Amino acid sequence: MIQMLRRLFLTLLFLSASTPATFALDEQATSESPIDILGTVADHDNLQTPFGSIPLPRIFYWENGAGESQLDIYKSSASAIASGLFEDIDHVVSPVSGHIIVDLSITSHLFFFWLSLISVLLVTLYVRSLYIGGTGRISEPKGVIQNLFEVFFVFIRDEVAKPNIDDRKYARYVPYLFTVFMTIAFMNVFGLLPWSATATADITVTAALAICTFVITQFSGTKNHWGHVFWFPGVPFGVKILMIPVEIIGLFTKPFALAIRLFANMMSGKIMIIAILGLIFIFNDMFGSTAAYGISVFSVILTAVLYILKLFVSLLQAYIFTLLSAVFIGMAAESEEDDEEHYYAEHTA
Repeated sequence: MIQMLRRLFLTLLFLSASTPATFALDEQATSESPIDILGTVADHDNLQTPFGSIPLPRIFYWENGAGESQLDIYKSSASAIASGLFEDIDHVVSPVSGHIIVDLSITSHLFFFWLSLISVLLVTLYVRSLYIGGTGRISEPKGVIQNLFEVFFVFIRDEVAKPNIDDRKYARYVPYLFTVFMTIAFMNVFGLLPWSATATADITVTAALAICTFVITQFSGTKNHWGHVFWFPGVPFGVKILMIPVEIIGLFTKPFALAIRLFANMMSGKIMIIAILGLIFIFNDMFGSTAAYGISVFSVILTAVLYILKLFVSLLQAYIFTLLSAVFIGMAAESEEDDEEHYYAEHTA
């Protein structure tokens, strides 16, 4: 289990290394409205803390005007611009001449993505040490962390993996499904904390997770699975030819749906909370401080209720992503013998 967690951690680290080439420069961003909703949920080049912002490194693999590729690392966006090789164009760091090939910069969303992965790894190693010592194996589990870990692990194993993946195969996928569930849950919960960012509200993050499920699904595909993709059985030849492109497209629409579903739900929840809380600033700008104090009672109470709801949604979205991953893997890993067993069970019940 630890080995598979380590491999998944390294895989996600690699997939998440490439970040979007453009995002707002926070120290220079401007907005005419009293609250910039989209700017708040966007990816940033710094971390917000109670003591001010901390700039994050900018890492560019780019091609200069002479046609030469080079890798440059700067401690912040300001440092990159101060070097003279880059400039601020509409609040985006761009080369003065040439173009960026890959932007490997550390951003706020990427930081919390990595923080979630590290948190899952540390919690797993901690609980593993307890089990090796006998706690939870010889005696009952102790502490909140171990009890929650065991509850979530048993739930993913018995309620997600086992019902959707063949009984002879499900155990090998439990570590992956559990890691995905815990990582998404950590990212979603971190997004509720003050001065933090919701990493799952970034399409590149959810896409990296969906790609992992896609790769595992395809490598888990049996002869029966690929037979249904490239030569659908039991239908006329002409229909088979029509079904091939449809089935191939279906292979890619599943991870696409995974990525969009998680991204859209977390992004919309974040925007809703910011918009409702932002009514205070909007009313203050439009009607004065008296109106702002009046609307603040409604905004704060509703925001508190939404935070409780969003905590539930955070775990729910982690569960849905994990469940759909298990369903897709189970469909691909199902063999012809499994189909016959299911058919016999359904028609003899």
